[in-house]
Amino acid sequence: MFKVITFITVLTLISGCGTSINADKYQTITPTFDPYIFFNGKVKAWGIVQNRSGDLVQRFTVDIDGSIDSSNVLTLDETFHYEVGEGVAHRVWKISSEGNNKLQGSAGDILGLAEGNLYGNAMRWQYTMDLPVDDTSYKVEFDDWIWSFNDSTIVNRSYIKKFGLTMAEVTIFMQQIPLESVTVK
Repeated sequence: MFKVITFITVLTLISGCGTSINADKYQTITPTFDPYIFFNGKVKAWGIVQNRSGDLVQRFTVDIDGSIDSSNVLTLDETFHYEVGEGVAHRVWKISSEGNNKLQGSAGDILGLAEGNLYGNAMRWQYTMDLPVDDTSYKVEFDDWIWSFNDSTIVNRSYIKKFGLTMAEVTIFMQQIPLESVTVK
């Protein structure tokens, strides 16, 4: 009985160690974040992944080509380049508006559907992924928070969780590439 009580106590304490962000406080902050506006075109991203100890395990850039089709589906074609560590090289997101500031999305390496909510200048994006690490993969939950920094820049903080514990954190800065900077071939 003592072991059961100890186990429940430890689980309760651990579950309190998670990240809890109050989305409501971002409702009135500007500029408002609209993924359909921000990602409609070319975007450059720079990011890092830190493990639980805070050590840098990945440093990468991402080239994102966004477009909206006639069905109002936002497609994000992402190409990753790693300077430190390894990871996915390519991902294509298909994102649709579900009304009421809600979004749904899918990508080839995402399990099930991703779900998102817009809160003024912030967006919460949650999904499950089989994350490859070395010779194995782990089923983890991603809890992404995106904030509009200004009209052309956003900051994304991702918390990668397993059993409710944050195992790693991702920080990504994304910036729209002005149309005049895009070379036509």
